[in-house]
Amino acid sequence: MPRTRLQRVRASVGIAQLALQQIEDDLSTDDLDTAELAAILRELIEDADPPGGFVAALAQMLTAAAKRAEQIEPDRDGDASCPLHEAAALITDDAGIRLAWAANSLHTHGDL
Repeated sequence: MPRTRLQRVRASVGIAQLALQQIEDDLSTDDLDTAELAAILRELIEDADPPGGFVAALAQMLTAAAKRAEQIEPDRDGDASCPLHEAAALITDDAGIRLAWAANSLHTHGDL
């Protein structure tokens, strides 16, 4: 029996949570130095696939949800789509920039 869209999303969210937990575990080790921490932070924002890294992919997903909300929200008043667009912008503009600042302050020479 084919899974529903919501079941697929739940499974994908579970996979993403496991991946993020692995990253958190790697960030919590005692032997992590500044250069390696900077490289990990850069990976979150500069990965080549998808372009822009994890942060950009998350923002892109929220933008897709916002575009769909624009089409289906009652009265097309933006009550659903505007917060989604704003969340995507905050992730890209605020979180992404702050990750880059942190990475550069830890290790200005780039990746390992």
